[in-house]
Amino acid sequence: MNFQFDSLKYRYPSTRKVVYGKKGMACTSQPLAAQVGLDILKKGGNAVDAAVAMAACLTVVEPTANGIGSDAFALVWVQKDEHLYGLNASGPNPMAFPADEMRERFGEKLPWRGWAPVTVPGAPSAWIALSKKFGRLPFREVMAPAVAYAREGYPVSPTIARLWEKGFDEFKGMAGEPWLQNWFTTFAPKGRAPLPGEMVALSDHARTLEELAETECESFYRGALAEKMDAFARETGGYLRKEDLASYYPEWVEPISTNYRGYTVSEIPPNGNGIVALMALNIVEGYSFTERDTTDSIHKQIEAMKLAFVDGQRYVSDPRYMRMTVEQMLSKDYAAKRQELISDKAIMPKTGDPACGGTVYLCTTDEEGNMVSFIQSNFIGFGSGVVVPGTGISLQNRGVSFSLDPESENYAAPGKKSYHTIIPGFLSKDGRAVGPFGVMGGFMQPQGHLQVIMNTVDFGMNPQEALDAPRWQWTSGKNIEVEQGFPRAIVEELVRKGHSVKVAADSLMMGRGQIIWRNEEGVFVGATEPRTDGTVAAW
Repeated sequence: MNFQFDSLKYRYPSTRKVVYGKKGMACTSQPLAAQVGLDILKKGGNAVDAAVAMAACLTVVEPTANGIGSDAFALVWVQKDEHLYGLNASGPNPMAFPADEMRERFGEKLPWRGWAPVTVPGAPSAWIALSKKFGRLPFREVMAPAVAYAREGYPVSPTIARLWEKGFDEFKGMAGEPWLQNWFTTFAPKGRAPLPGEMVALSDHARTLEELAETECESFYRGALAEKMDAFARETGGYLRKEDLASYYPEWVEPISTNYRGYTVSEIPPNGNGIVALMALNIVEGYSFTERDTTDSIHKQIEAMKLAFVDGQRYVSDPRYMRMTVEQMLSKDYAAKRQELISDKAIMPKTGDPACGGTVYLCTTDEEGNMVSFIQSNFIGFGSGVVVPGTGISLQNRGVSFSLDPESENYAAPGKKSYHTIIPGFLSKDGRAVGPFGVMGGFMQPQGHLQVIMNTVDFGMNPQEALDAPRWQWTSGKNIEVEQGFPRAIVEELVRKGHSVKVAADSLMMGRGQIIWRNEEGVFVGATEPRTDGTVAAW
């Protein structure tokens, strides 16, 4: 029977419930990928195996937000060590990148599409690094579900179909660009975006993922796939070279954290902007909140985020180039000084001086208590639009976050990593893991982290409620956006406080998150984002 319904239309509100599990849990924005994670756990894999399998699978079933040419970050809680490990798998600017020429051509900002914003992709390096250090199953077995979905096909989920169509509509206007031709061959062979529920197979992805499995990703950085990326870049005016790929390895890093009302909130250190969420939490910790949905509460959260964000945009960069230290930026004394700037009126945020005092997110847990918070991203939908012929490798556009101001710490120099928006989060208390959390979505991510943590710690919400709550987003100056479900009275009162408030028509811009907490009995409780197609798969 062929029902004629709209899979993106829902006339009546529905309620998601939290999901409980004891042996393991896998949460992400695409149901098939979440189920892959659970299948790996049931085969005897651990949380890391499940996370890697899901990450590889998401490049196939959610190609709008991430791809084989993405970057990635991870936080891994290893229960036997009682330690949180961090992995930075973001890549640097190619050494051939002509920074001065780019400044002359584009002014202050690089373009979103084409070769200019492409940096060395780090995602495959993250998969194999995690697998080798912490995984239990053979890498080939972990990669097998992604290969199978790419080769045999899968039905496209509703939100992904919507984002796919959005990407297609944009790229139609750029169809003459030589670097874009393979995007249409790979992602729109029928001359259109796929419909919800339509079967899609990505044979180029299947061959590449299989090659990555067999070579443990060496082919991508120091083999045949690297040669193909180099050749296509030279042919179409790109800057990425096989030497850039050959010299790249991911970095194991020590997570950064702050204490928020007795809980430890951890993030990846710069070049990621998770520090922005921690700085904002430091500022709001100076207040006492009893209710979430009051004008005073929302106003103070917004003002704190504005102050933290402008500091992050000014100081966060490749850590080799940063003039401010993490310790200076996370100083509680500095947070107190920033809090003094907050009044009952909206301010125009200015950078302080700390020295004075399109993304996918997934999380997994296993019966042993290991946990993974993992994020992987093209940045904007389909990334740069550059797809390497015959490989399915769509390259990210993370370089767009660089500055073209030579005086900036974040200047787009060759061999340098850019400011990064993707941030996995982790919550612990008294040295014990509570669990992984994340909210994907560009510059919404630290704002989503702040709101989710406050919903949990300050307002006592369960994880699903913490994700469901209507969100706000600071965009610039005194400008904020709120979701349609935001209380109308609070919107009106925020306007009277000097905020310029816009009600967002599209909730996708407010981020897409996942949470897994572990209770005192060792039971996992998971939640997934209502703004996308997410699923909690539990065992």
